[in-house]
Amino acid sequence: MTVKLKSDFFLREDVVQISKDLLGKVLCTAIDGRITSGIITETEAYAGITDKASHAYRGRRTPRTETMFGQGGQAYVYLCYGIHRLFNIVTNTEGIPHAVLVRSIKPVEGIETILERRNKPALTNTITTGPGTVAQALGIRIAHTGENMYGKKIWVEDRNIRVHSGEITASPRVGIDYAGDHALLPWRFRIS
Repeated sequence: MTVKLKSDFFLREDVVQISKDLLGKVLCTAIDGRITSGIITETEAYAGITDKASHAYRGRRTPRTETMFGQGGQAYVYLCYGIHRLFNIVTNTEGIPHAVLVRSIKPVEGIETILERRNKPALTNTITTGPGTVAQALGIRIAHTGENMYGKKIWVEDRNIRVHSGEITASPRVGIDYAGDHALLPWRFRIS
């Protein structure tokens, strides 16, 4: 049975647990009249004000990060290295800027569209590994920042795919050397 995740899933306090719980869920988009989706296979947790790797560390509020301070259950999309759009889901209650970066998916629906968006001739194991490729494949753009995750453009479904704790590998997050000791936190999760 397929169920679209509701606000109570995203409004929980523990961003690390939410990051794990998103594994096996299906990220879906209906963008430019095309439906695409993929099973979430890798995530990273970012714990807001206290997390040196977070864009909101020490309460930093900028036009870019303002969405992170909103109520959980909305999209936070930003540009990395001036090239890649990275898709995050804001979690927790308003004022607590937690977010989960979706790093990898396994394509399920809209394969032709995913191939076209990624400019690839065929599916490979790496077509949607890496957060920039996830957003590209699903058609997610910066303009989708603030998009409600229970709406009609971007949403997450529970399709009863169960990922048990023994199937989850935890490791340090990627590309955040600037975060010092927080770069070592094992807050990157992937299905083994």
